[in-house]
Amino acid sequence: MKQIASLFFITMMALSCSEMEKAPEPHTNQEMTKDKNEISMKNTSEASADIATFLTFQKQDAEEAMNFYISLFENSEIVELKRWEVGGPGKEGTVMHASFNLNGKLYMCSDSPAIHEWGFTPAVSNFVECIDENQQTKLFEQLSDEGKVMMPLDNYGFSQRFGFVEDRFGISWQLNLK
Repeated sequence: MKQIASLFFITMMALSCSEMEKAPEPHTNQEMTKDKNEISMKNTSEASADIATFLTFQKQDAEEAMNFYISLFENSEIVELKRWEVGGPGKEGTVMHASFNLNGKLYMCSDSPAIHEWGFTPAVSNFVECIDENQQTKLFEQLSDEGKVMMPLDNYGFSQRFGFVEDRFGISWQLNLK
């Protein structure tokens, strides 16, 4: 009888372990998809959070930058704009907090009353998939005006036509031809 009970226990453990290998871990809330050359993970959790890029300007030019970016991209608008008032920590009339959409993507910005030791870095940039060469050239010229060309428009092997610029506000842009 003990042998049957032991055999039953071992069989149940083996079945349980093999089922555990097939099931996703419940605490990860992720699904994995495998293709020949790609692996992608998808968070399947029902909880979501809004994510936006936040730009902290230290030269009191947040509003100028925001208006410039909105002028470059279709489907763009200022969503909300709050200004620093008299007696606040920021210069009166500058941007305390603003949110805006660039082609439907949410951005936020402010004019920081404190001057920080850090600024914008090209290690974090906006990647734009341009629909044609005319759009790419126009964006490249406008964004690099008074800015800095880091990679001129060219074929770099990973893209038939690509350019990388830092605009006059210090924000970096990668412009790729689809």
